[in-house]
Amino acid sequence: MNHLLVCIDDSSYTRSVVDHAAWAASRLGAGIELLHAIDRHPERPTTADLSGNLGVDTDQALLSELAGLDEQRGRLAMARGHQLLDAARADLQQRGVSGVRDCLRHGNLVDLLEDEQLTHDLLVLGKRGEAADFARLHLGGTLERVLRTATRPVLVASRAFRPIARVLLAFDGSASSRKAVDLVARSPLFAGLECHVVMAASEDRAATVHMDWAHALLDALEITHRTEIIPGNAEEVIGGYVERHGIDLLVLGAYGHSRIRELLLGSTTTALIRRCLVPALVVR
Repeated sequence: MNHLLVCIDDSSYTRSVVDHAAWAASRLGAGIELLHAIDRHPERPTTADLSGNLGVDTDQALLSELAGLDEQRGRLAMARGHQLLDAARADLQQRGVSGVRDCLRHGNLVDLLEDEQLTHDLLVLGKRGEAADFARLHLGGTLERVLRTATRPVLVASRAFRPIARVLLAFDGSASSRKAVDLVARSPLFAGLECHVVMAASEDRAATVHMDWAHALLDALEITHRTEIIPGNAEEVIGGYVERHGIDLLVLGAYGHSRIRELLLGSTTTALIRRCLVPALVVR
């Protein structure tokens, strides 16, 4: 990985996003592009044509005032965006991260990432954004949409950064989880970290075959690791393991099974990111 796309906003997660990006960039020797998207949130009023609703005698000054307020909001949003980008860039450069660029774009972040991610190897963003409900264990809607549409690995920053020493691979044998194992085995991002591979399943032949594959790959590349198959619900098994073993980073595949079932009922991926209070690296 050589290029990181780091998405920042005006939420309390931005400090942590920058910290996680600095960690990843230093281990990968990667450059960083900071992205701040200015989008009109649904709760903010828009400057629509209200003349038909207000009546023919409405003073045009009111419409002009509304337009002026909207323009002022736009200028303030741009000024705040530049301020956030400048602060993040200065912070990263102070830590010795070279090749830091920044970009302020207008539009919905999910739409912007559709093109932007093509020239980057890793996306970094917070578990919740500035428009998200701050209720504990709530995931931002933007993050969920990014995870469903991203074609690159996504590093989801937790509320606060802490040194990363132990990595847990939540493995289920799916194509995306196998890609996650391969990434952990080959990427310098994980070099020297303590690696755990856990599968939430009954210890039957199918589970054993999947786990033997992961063990063989990690062994062949001389990655020190431990593997375990634990019966039970994936959210409870993986979440409990993270807490008991002091895991610092969760790595998992993105939506590896029925897309229709996930859209209707949610997914293991989303549930684990919500449950585990550690950063997560999600691999397509």
